Amino acid sequence: MIIILDFGSQYTQLIARRIREQNVYCEIWPYNIPLSDLRAKDPKGLILSGGPASVYAKGAPIPDQRIFELGIPVLGICYGMQIIAHLLGGKVDKSTEREYGAAQLIISKPTDLFYSLDKEQKVWMSHGDKITKLPTDYTIIAHTANAPQAAIYDPFRKIYGVQFHPEVMHTPNGAQILHNFVLRICKEFPTWTMHSFIKTSTEEIRKTVGKNKVICGLSGGVDSSVTAVLVHKAIGKQLTCVFVNNGVLRANEADKVQKVFKKHLGLSLRYVDAEKHFLAKLKKVTNPETKRKIIGHEFINIFEKEARRVKGTKFLAQGTLYPDVIESISVKGPSAVIKSHHNVGGLPKKMNFKLIEPLRFLFKDEVRLLGQELGISEEIITRQPFPGPGLAIRIIGEVTKERLEILRRADTIIIEEIKKAFLYTKIWQSFAVLLPLKSVGVMGDERTYEHTIAFRAVNSLDGMTADWVRLPYEILATISNRIINEVKGVNRVVYDISSKPPATIEWE
Repeated sequence: MIIILDFGSQYTQLIARRIREQNVYCEIWPYNIPLSDLRAKDPKGLILSGGPASVYAKGAPIPDQRIFELGIPVLGICYGMQIIAHLLGGKVDKSTEREYGAAQLIISKPTDLFYSLDKEQKVWMSHGDKITKLPTDYTIIAHTANAPQAAIYDPFRKIYGVQFHPEVMHTPNGAQILHNFVLRICKEFPTWTMHSFIKTSTEEIRKTVGKNKVICGLSGGVDSSVTAVLVHKAIGKQLTCVFVNNGVLRANEADKVQKVFKKHLGLSLRYVDAEKHFLAKLKKVTNPETKRKIIGHEFINIFEKEARRVKGTKFLAQGTLYPDVIESISVKGPSAVIKSHHNVGGLPKKMNFKLIEPLRFLFKDEVRLLGQELGISEEIITRQPFPGPGLAIRIIGEVTKERLEILRRADTIIIEEIKKAFLYTKIWQSFAVLLPLKSVGVMGDERTYEHTIAFRAVNSLDGMTADWVRLPYEILATISNRIINEVKGVNRVVYDISSKPPATIEWE
């Protein structure tokens, strides 16, 4: 594998994506991972990510200098390159001119890193510091107008540094540079595929579980669905899935999940209809964080009761993905609680289950590919993300049966029209939000005073950042007209054009 040491760059996950696109496995670890742990992983190469700090600043993230003595190739990107200079005898100072945006890279010395590339390359810069003195034995291999040392290397130890970001799309041939480092310099083999992942994962699950039983919380979303089918492929009838209807699901969701997983895929599925229970607990609750906690807490209680009914259960399968794992070990430190996590990951220790998280090193797009390889229907694996607290956090204010019905009808219309326009699989999320305000309208020459629906559509790679979708006016008009005409109690539709950050994707 290739190991990426994270120094806090917003692009660290993107580096991993680019390497995995080469069919080479890689993992992200904090910059201060113990050297013994790093050695135990036996990587073929190291990549040092960028980061917002300055190497000479107090408290800057500095790795163990002995990483350069492992005898494997190293590539430093931006801050990572400055770390190489800082630790190996060079010098880094504040630049008089901050370089941010597109730049023209001039390759002055051909090396394996720039194999097959033209002498001039468009690259993306983002830095305020620069190397003013190179370490001994290092050579400049590329420069830009503002960065005399835009790329450096030590030919003896195969340590490379680039001041630009090859992982971003604004560096058109950046993927080729990473390809050269991983396959030509580190001499990795492109053998990591979803087919090979299934083989190794199922073997590992069988070995871990033995003859014991496993329980899996199934929501019908992509992550839990792929988890369930993968674990079922490994251990068959030893797996029991539990689907809890919390009353805040989309229209006909409960029926669809039972039909797909019980009848078509043959999984052992226990269905729990807890709609009345959840709605009673949510009565008069308006605080979004309280809603999330109530739904999470009650889910845990119900799930725990069902788990106890499956005798011999020792393991819990979860659809935890790699971005969640990365965030928990990130160099950025404890993040502010923006919203409490809605995964089953909050299950209490008293349940005494051991965790099985077969997707914990996969990104969302990889999970979809895995689902295809497992033969799961397109309808399931192309589903847009849906939050654990469901429609409860898309109703601003109190959750009632009447308000849920309004939101479900509006949401169904949005999905229908987005699919008709062949945009459903091209958009990260598209959904309706019921706002806690009414406004005056006119219908059939009569005054109305009814609800407002907000329509939200965003694009994202992994949900970490997102931008609103520039939908054609015709689609917006159709959706608005249908909602107002077909959903009783709504007389106004607005379109949310805020990005993340500063807004979040969900309203609550």
